[in-house]
Amino acid sequence: MNPVRVGVIGLGTVGGGTVNVLRRNAGEIARRAGRSIVITKASARDFRRDRICDTKDIELTTDPFAIVSDPDIDIVVELIGGESPAEELVVQAIKQGKHVVTANKALIALHGNEIFSLASRQGVMVAFEAAVAGGIPIIKAIREGLSGNHLEWLAGIINGTGNFILTEMREKGRDFAEVLSEAQDLGYAEVDPTFDVEGIDAAHKLTILASIAFGIPLQFDKVYKEGISRITRSDVAYAEELGYRIKHLGVARRTSKGIELRVHPTLIPERRLIANVNGVMNAIVVKGDAVGPTLYYGAGAGAEPTASAVVADIIDVARTLTSDPENRVPHLAFQADALSDIPVLPMDEVETSYYLRLSAEDRPGVLADIARILANHNISIEALIQKEPLEGESHLPVIMLTHRVFEREMNNAVTEMEKLPTVNGLIKRIRMEALR
Repeated sequence: MNPVRVGVIGLGTVGGGTVNVLRRNAGEIARRAGRSIVITKASARDFRRDRICDTKDIELTTDPFAIVSDPDIDIVVELIGGESPAEELVVQAIKQGKHVVTANKALIALHGNEIFSLASRQGVMVAFEAAVAGGIPIIKAIREGLSGNHLEWLAGIINGTGNFILTEMREKGRDFAEVLSEAQDLGYAEVDPTFDVEGIDAAHKLTILASIAFGIPLQFDKVYKEGISRITRSDVAYAEELGYRIKHLGVARRTSKGIELRVHPTLIPERRLIANVNGVMNAIVVKGDAVGPTLYYGAGAGAEPTASAVVADIIDVARTLTSDPENRVPHLAFQADALSDIPVLPMDEVETSYYLRLSAEDRPGVLADIARILANHNISIEALIQKEPLEGESHLPVIMLTHRVFEREMNNAVTEMEKLPTVNGLIKRIRMEALR
């Protein structure tokens, strides 16, 4: 049988890793795919720079469109990231009748609905395992391994940069800005770290996970996004004192009213396995009605971990090249004509517990005023810590954990408390998840 011919667009970290894995494990891959898989052509912007891979026997070009228009290529692997020209390249490849493998979470989250619709009409596959959580096969686990379940919720640490920063702040008592600078020096964070620390990268990934978990269209614009840049080492220490860890979590939950889609700092009980995922590692918990909670852990980025997922997708495509398009695994897990119109809830309609930290005057009656406001909004206190004021200060830190309450009620209560003359400055709040 003729080999499957692959064209790779982008020979950076992931592209180089993909070449290395395909070459090193060629024999094992051929046994699994039923035929050999070879990279015949690759594109990059600059071939003068050093590469982590050997490009011997690969035709090289600086024009990525030469890859998608080559009639001898069966599978186009897009590894340049971003929206443009990635979208144009993928669309053109599909129109040329080529299968596509991509690690591009922004492309799938923002344009996946249109791309999958076009691919279905053309009878080709678009595989995207590497778009979420690097080497962790979470897409396949949800789409295939858990396909017999009614999935109830999922929650994940799906950005390694944010997890590295929060881990360093907890373990070494460092400030956010200091750790972010180190993350940039180590190559974990970009010069502009906004996508990582403000939750945009995680929101791209959560959009994809929620779609395949609940059978809804991709809806990135409806994800609530909150970053970690306002988390202080004091918050991390207080959380630890109360038996919690702060993680930057992506949460998708099915409720009777609709779907919750949110990315934000979250207090998790320290006894939960996911609370003990540290450094740049990723982890996702998925709860199904039949299987219960399941945890998926591993490297969320890096050359060969991500290449592992890319190559697995290439093998999947190679196995189905001669199969009936109507009987393939659907792109978003559910049949295209069976996607649901379940609404995505606005954040005001989400119900969670909260961590609150405020600075209050050290005199009688202050806590009573705060408790009265919370009670008026049906918010009950689960735990409270009142610290001694610092020397020379007239205000003291007060930390509270609340029971579950709708976000709109907490918003109103916080607004009222911040207006009290005995409360100094803004109130810090962080949502909490028990993940039972």
